[in-house]
Amino acid sequence: MLATIILAAGKGKRMKNPHKAKVMYTLRGKPLISYVIDLSLKIESDKIIIIVGHQRESVINFISKEYNSEKIHFAIQEEQLGTGHAVMQTYPQLKDFDGNVLILSGDVPLLKIKTIKEFISYHNKNSFDASLISAKLDNPFGYGRIIRNALNEFISIKEEKDATEEERKTDEINSGIYIVKSKLLFEALKILKPDNAQKEYYLTDIFEYFIQNNHKIGAFLIEDQKEILGINTIQQLQDLENLYVNSNDNEE
Repeated sequence: MLATIILAAGKGKRMKNPHKAKVMYTLRGKPLISYVIDLSLKIESDKIIIIVGHQRESVINFISKEYNSEKIHFAIQEEQLGTGHAVMQTYPQLKDFDGNVLILSGDVPLLKIKTIKEFISYHNKNSFDASLISAKLDNPFGYGRIIRNALNEFISIKEEKDATEEERKTDEINSGIYIVKSKLLFEALKILKPDNAQKEYYLTDIFEYFIQNNHKIGAFLIEDQKEILGINTIQQLQDLENLYVNSNDNEE
């Protein structure tokens, strides 16, 4: 069983338009959120929960008109208190779900179906409790780094501000795309605390809980870094528009 959560509640402050949800900006004439929903349906998710918040009426109205699927549900994040807090809002709909939960971002449109299927297969075949997608970037500045041991096994995620000088030299980064056993996910979310400058609940902190409790974690390194690029500014949207013209559709 597979449930897919799509994070789509953010304000997108750097898009400079408070009257528009970030996931409703278009790439090649199609809202960003549509790419992620289409992928979620094509990988045959049993349930799709879209977390909405900022300008949620426009997002809900668009999706309700565009998609006629009983699989699609909405969870509301009234206050934007971080990605961990966002996923907490899905508990009422997933508390009885027993399977894997895939967590995607609504502003990452170039992720390929083939990649996600390989990621899910990697997670299942290795019997991981939780897995994430990583990528190697020429300039990893600002991203959480993936730290591995001598056997190339995942050890931890180190946020840039917490990483040592040596750890910052690592070019493998966390994409923010995860798959976690459902019971374990909500067990970990319960212990999250907003002990950071933003006073937010960070989803990445669940991996610290997994490590402390000796859960088996996988980091799936993808080759094409373009697939995990998200949108935070109008310039990034334009850059992705240019990339999309020169890349294959995410069918593959």
